[in-house]
Amino acid sequence: MKKIPLSLIIGGVITGTLVGAAIVSQFWTPGDPTAMNITQRMKGPGVSGLLGTDQIGRDVFSIIMAGAFTSLGIAFLATLVGSTIGTIIGVAAAAVGGAFDRFVMAVNGVLFAFPPILSAILLGALLGGGPRTAIIAIGLFMVPVFARITRGAALQIWSRDFVQAARMAGKGPVLITAQHILPNISAQLIVQLAIQTGLGILSEAGLSYLGMSVAPPTPSWGRMLFESQTYISTAPHLVLAPGLAICIAVLGLNLLGDGLRDLTDPRRSQAS
Repeated sequence: MKKIPLSLIIGGVITGTLVGAAIVSQFWTPGDPTAMNITQRMKGPGVSGLLGTDQIGRDVFSIIMAGAFTSLGIAFLATLVGSTIGTIIGVAAAAVGGAFDRFVMAVNGVLFAFPPILSAILLGALLGGGPRTAIIAIGLFMVPVFARITRGAALQIWSRDFVQAARMAGKGPVLITAQHILPNISAQLIVQLAIQTGLGILSEAGLSYLGMSVAPPTPSWGRMLFESQTYISTAPHLVLAPGLAICIAVLGLNLLGDGLRDLTDPRRSQAS
């Protein structure tokens, strides 16, 4: 029986806690994350609420909880969309090969050159800002990442003896991909999904900071940073709270991904 890596345990606890807080925030928060109370503005942590209040008197801890649902939700949906499209492209390129494979990888290289923030600006000019724009922009950035990883992993499986035996038995590329390729690379894809979701949170925070994601009054960690940047010297907790939330979320997902990699890769487990 394999020993569960410590990074997997820590990452799972951090990620599970954040996901739990995000879900609970849809039913309960210590205070109303959108309610203003000017008489309680700029209170420090512990004076009025666990993390204090912001420049218009809203409870910071409640905004962090509600913002978790926004930031984690957009990042996960964008990564899921990008991973699905990228996986389909990657397995198709590995199965067909030849000119199609070279064309797909060339297009992936072009897409990879466009960061999600630049893509969001271009899409925002066409579609307007909002969560849809953020999901599309981040998802497009994820497509070439998953396409390359999927293609490389799939090519290794295509060279295996059991795949060659399946081809000799008359199975076509689609059936082989469904029965043999995808099941054997699923662990790698799950690991990458966790890691890329962390990058998606960073991207969503950047887009929210630029006003290209959700609009007020919907809470978002990135927009919390934007709204509180002018108060960094007088109320540093307004910047530290969302900044630490982003760092903890990304750290948790990276540890989760590393732990899953250690658990599923026999070479790494033997080395450790």
